[in-house]
Amino acid sequence: MTEIAFLLNGTPVRLREVAPTRTLLDWLREDRGLTGTKEGCNEGDCGACTIMVTDAGGARALNACILFLPQLHGKAVRTVEGMAGPDGQLHPVQQAMVDCHGSQCGFCTPGFVGSMVTAHLNGETDHDTVLAGNLCRCTGYAPILRAAQSAASQPAPDWVRDDPASFAFSEIPPGSGGGTPGVAIPRTADDLADWCLANPDGRLIAGATDVGLWVTKQLRDLGPVAFVAGIPDLRGVTITDAHIRIGATTTMEELRHAIAPHHPDFAEMLRRFASVQVRNAATLGGNIANGSPIGDAPPVLIALGARLHLRRGAARRDMALEEFFLDYGKQDRQPGEFVEAVTIPRQPDRLKCYKLSKRFDQDISAVMGAFSITLDQGRVTQARIAFGGMAGTPKRARGAEAALIGADWSERAVATACAALAQDFTPLSDMRASAAYRMQAAQGMLRRYWLEDRGLAPRILEIGA
Repeated sequence: MTEIAFLLNGTPVRLREVAPTRTLLDWLREDRGLTGTKEGCNEGDCGACTIMVTDAGGARALNACILFLPQLHGKAVRTVEGMAGPDGQLHPVQQAMVDCHGSQCGFCTPGFVGSMVTAHLNGETDHDTVLAGNLCRCTGYAPILRAAQSAASQPAPDWVRDDPASFAFSEIPPGSGGGTPGVAIPRTADDLADWCLANPDGRLIAGATDVGLWVTKQLRDLGPVAFVAGIPDLRGVTITDAHIRIGATTTMEELRHAIAPHHPDFAEMLRRFASVQVRNAATLGGNIANGSPIGDAPPVLIALGARLHLRRGAARRDMALEEFFLDYGKQDRQPGEFVEAVTIPRQPDRLKCYKLSKRFDQDISAVMGAFSITLDQGRVTQARIAFGGMAGTPKRARGAEAALIGADWSERAVATACAALAQDFTPLSDMRASAAYRMQAAQGMLRRYWLEDRGLAPRILEIGA
């Protein structure tokens, strides 16, 4: 009988025959009596359930409400009950929250502490970004930010420095997980390929930031599932002279840091992708494979000329990323086939990304625009423009591109391309934006690209008080 085994606040835990979609939050509160971790939204938005998870890659803040127990195998978990020392001494973050009056009703406080302790351990001091995924409705953020700043100069105590390697975890054979039929925790891409052929309708779970809501909100039975985030040959960013290759299970936070030196606008967009907790779990492959018309990464990748690499058994194929999205909810992926990687050709950085949403942080785009336009002596030689939120799929603006290529890089050419956008897209009206507003916003993004490129407008993110 196999096990799911991990460290919980420094103590080994071994679980047999666990339900594959039992969340850590429910297990902590209902099975272990650790009720400090709170249930708020139960969808990864509010951060009340934030805990710290440590593995070979270091410590990360994650949302316990959409974290399934099999995802924890071989790792270490710290809840708010485990942030204080063995003799009851408070962690510097906890003491600072007390001293700075950072808690009022207290419901959100354990999640804030989870995020802050993790950031404190990792030496992260961009507190606005760290806490973007934690919501408070009582105290407000000023005393909480003061607490984070106050604790930053204090050393991290040893008791939160978990080392999962010190615990002898049982090895889970490929094709099994927790002793539960229909659950796989494959170790390699080859193992996953075999499992997918045997389970062509199976569900792949990497970060569970989307699939988790199918369970917590829709109460769906996922059927056979494979947990793929731990497959090392599907993860990581490899940079050569010709390409940037991104493994499918590379998290958005890993990608954010890796892509910054090459395409800083992509990295800046990813800073606004959900929250730290979600980016620490969400994967690029998942963001692509779910086929959302409002996924933020695909338009950017399309503008960069990315190619998608798919695998089915021993067979592999690749395609331009824009060809993968056939229609709303429909992708060019065969039964038993999975996303293996994405490659971006190395190129001079001409990329600009514009995300329009009702909130700056942790919000879904109404329109996501990505532009990469190449010039030679003032004339457009290449244009790749892609949008999310403007159609049933992420889509290139072919008409606008054609209007620009060969033309002088002028206001007149941009106006012609803006008019062509009305032929490229027929956006819908929904709760996020009307069709007319979306079209106006998309045209405004193209104009802004030209203005910024000509030095006639500042970058919006560079404007400060």
